[in-house]
Amino acid sequence: MNKKRDKGKSHSIRPVRTGPPRWLRFEPEDIEALIVELARKGYGPSMIGVILRDQYGIPLVKPVLGKKITQVLEEHGLVEEIPEDLMNLLKRAVNLRRHLEEHPKDLHSRRGLQEVESKIRRLVKYYKRVGKLPPDWKYDPKRARLLVSSSLY
Repeated sequence: MNKKRDKGKSHSIRPVRTGPPRWLRFEPEDIEALIVELARKGYGPSMIGVILRDQYGIPLVKPVLGKKITQVLEEHGLVEEIPEDLMNLLKRAVNLRRHLEEHPKDLHSRRGLQEVESKIRRLVKYYKRVGKLPPDWKYDPKRARLLVSSSLY
């Protein structure tokens, strides 16, 4: 029995909006330039969205530009070879493997690693189908460790 679905779904929902807010002071070209500048500084798409929201007061990019942050990055050739959500899951798997090397009897963490790796496999299957990953890309824990260590430093 899934206990997570027993209760209601009380959470915040974005209001439906057809265009950009009237109080927004930025032009679409300025927002696109900000996105490119932040990406060149090394920020990922989700962090760019947080910075635009918190520091510049831009609530959502899509109603203003008509495209998402990742689409803007693709147009300017700044997209990463591995999507951000997949890279975050790879980091979690690498950290869990490192933990299990030190604590091999931690069965709860072993189960967590199985769940994370199954999420990775499902996401890889999706990204292969969509074309964001090459068809011969496979999840390998050793290669994941190299990918994560090269992306961190």
